[in-house]
Amino acid sequence: MVGSRTLTAVVGLLVSLLLTAALWWYFDTLLVFLFLPFVPFLFRGLGGDDGPTIVQECPHCGFQATSDAYDYCPRDGSRLESTDR
Repeated sequence: MVGSRTLTAVVGLLVSLLLTAALWWYFDTLLVFLFLPFVPFLFRGLGGDDGPTIVQECPHCGFQATSDAYDYCPRDGSRLESTDR
């Protein structure tokens, strides 16, 4: 049985190849292959995500956790404190 991650990767690859072939056929040039790798950079700022939100911080070393999965600092074992960010 194929896992969902593998299936998603295969479908993404097939869609990407079909889109590349369609653009190559439409523009009738191989230059499409030079510009396609840069398409994700065009849409990079549209996500609206400013980065991970710091949830907890170590008072001693400054380690910052972005999820509630950490209760203690992996560096020195101190209990993490919640932040207001």
